[in-house]
Amino acid sequence: MAKMSRLAADAVEIVHRRFYQGQPGRLKKLEEARANEEIARKIDALKTAAGLTQTQLARLIGTTASVICRLEDANYEGHSLAILRRFAAALNKRVEIRFVSDSALRIGPAILLAALSG
Repeated sequence: MAKMSRLAADAVEIVHRRFYQGQPGRLKKLEEARANEEIARKIDALKTAAGLTQTQLARLIGTTASVICRLEDANYEGHSLAILRRFAAALNKRVEIRFVSDSALRIGPAILLAALSG
């Protein structure tokens, strides 16, 4: 991760205090958005590494290019385990699911900073 200037770090601290500190609902929404973005990014990276287009990948898993497009959209919230498994199998991968403590939702400015700069 590139080093962030002190000014940018101060801005992240201000954003955290103003919008997230003491706001468990907002923290939860932020974590959900980060999870959706991570799934989308991983799907795109795996597809690209395999040298496939959305259309080619869609044919491999028996769906349409528009479904693949939705899966790669960071704002998409409808990732099903079934489609993720089909995607993984087409690329000789498997899906792993982890359950983490609720304390992971208590996002502080350092984690928010990593999310914004990552």
